[in-house]
Amino acid sequence: MIEVLAMEIKNLTVSERIMLAEALWDSVANHDSEIELTKKQGQELDLRMANYVTDHDAGSCWGEVRKRIVTKNDLMRQL
Repeated sequence: MIEVLAMEIKNLTVSERIMLAEALWDSVANHDSEIELTKKQGQELDLRMANYVTDHDAGSCWGEVRKRIVTKNDLMRQL
């Protein structure tokens, strides 16, 4: 079944695939209470929250993170 869906997805336009991804994400997000974190994931979230409580200025804003990701992706494409 998954293989058939994957083949059908390849026939969609990029715009249609984006809309499908959004619909899929929304269907998961609407049931987020069913998603269980692993012990390690829970510990990581606890650590991050503790770090935030200790220092609200720690970390980077989304704009800075996005810029680093885009720059890294651009560099990787040049290789």
